[in-house]
Amino acid sequence: MEWFAAPEYWLSRTVLQRALAAVYLVAFVSAALQFRALIGERGLTPAPAFLRRVPFRASPSLFHRHYSDRFFAAVAWTGAALSAAVTLGAADRVPLAVSMAMWALLWVLYLSIVNIGQTWYSFGWESLLLEAGFLAVFLGNAGVAPPLPTLLLLRWLLFRVEFGAGLIKWRGDACWRRLTCLDYHHETQPMPGPLSWFFHHLPRPLHRVEVAANHVTQLVVPFLLFAPQPVATGAALAVLGTQLWLVASGNFSWLNWLTIVLALSAVDTSSVHDAPAHGPTPLWFEVAVIAVTVLVAVLSWWPVRNMLSRRQEMNRSFNRLHLVNTYGAFGSVTRLRHEVVIEGTDEEEVTDTTRWREYEFRGKPGDVRRLPRQWAPYHLRLDWMMWFAALSPSYAAPWFTRLLRKLLESDRDVLRLLRTDPFPDAPPAHVRALLYRYRFTTWRELRSTGAWWDRELVGPYGPPVSRRASEPG
Repeated sequence: MEWFAAPEYWLSRTVLQRALAAVYLVAFVSAALQFRALIGERGLTPAPAFLRRVPFRASPSLFHRHYSDRFFAAVAWTGAALSAAVTLGAADRVPLAVSMAMWALLWVLYLSIVNIGQTWYSFGWESLLLEAGFLAVFLGNAGVAPPLPTLLLLRWLLFRVEFGAGLIKWRGDACWRRLTCLDYHHETQPMPGPLSWFFHHLPRPLHRVEVAANHVTQLVVPFLLFAPQPVATGAALAVLGTQLWLVASGNFSWLNWLTIVLALSAVDTSSVHDAPAHGPTPLWFEVAVIAVTVLVAVLSWWPVRNMLSRRQEMNRSFNRLHLVNTYGAFGSVTRLRHEVVIEGTDEEEVTDTTRWREYEFRGKPGDVRRLPRQWAPYHLRLDWMMWFAALSPSYAAPWFTRLLRKLLESDRDVLRLLRTDPFPDAPPAHVRALLYRYRFTTWRELRSTGAWWDRELVGPYGPPVSRRASEPG
């Protein structure tokens, strides 16, 4: 089938696969380094308890067969090692069937993690990585020409990411239609980056241009991904440019980088010389690719219906395998930034003169003089969830009190997720959580105080927790 092969995309496929494997690597390392505190046997929301109440059919995972922290670590580090090997080109040096098995194993391992990850893995980029990783199984390797149907499926995935995000904005917060959302967003986004302060202070007319360009990129450009070349390449480059702008302006885990990876599926590299010679495409591979294409076409009914609905949902998976999902982000933008600040004291009795010491998180705002750091594509899960906790105490109810109790115990795994432990020698006697209103300082305030943030106490976030009350009677 001559129409099946698209050799002109050989370089795009190579870069796409290596970059996708690198995203997998970040995801597996993130899981390996953070799971014990979050979903481990003694974590904030323990996976064993989840596995006891949720059946396999509702959350397919290898861990339904067996769970232990040691086994989870083995799965995560195996995924990281395999991802690193594929990033370095191992999947191109083996037969096609073995290459497909390597990609399939990555997908199964990460699906197993996401499906028991509970609230810590409820982000849209988890489903996006799984869907892209599943399609990569059918992208072939250096032994065969890139299959056109799989490239089109990757573009269809990119279309849903961009167009879904554009629709949810246009239908959602009125500030998107008024072109004013970026007057607030750079300051109130979940985890600002080192340039977010500067983006926030761009002239307001430029913020209007940013929003207008976003609408064009997300509502018009996605259709051009399916146009003849070189239009499709131009559309992909427009997406790439927009995503790099977002990378510079904040920390959104691997969402932006993975979107860039998907855009490579539309970049024609036929002008690049020294294209490799591909062997004949096996019939069984063609059949498998066509079968997956039909499957995606059938499953697309649900995300298409969602995008056309006035009650469009963001980041929804319609099946437990996270295939053919719907995507979207920031349908509404918060105008004020609130942060939950956790403090502790080693004084046994709390009085008006008690000295409280603050726990510092790695990524979320805390110390007003500390410039936000760049963490993406690495995902600080606890820091992100603390942003949601400030928005809604009920959202954090399943784990927040347990977090405070872990701090009273000086839990080693939880403390590893934090930037500082103000009680290195002995656990605190009491901890408390306060709610602050944060805002970026002005240029004048930055010059005079050296502070990137200004904060004002709103009040207690909840009742204090004491070590004595937490100890068994």
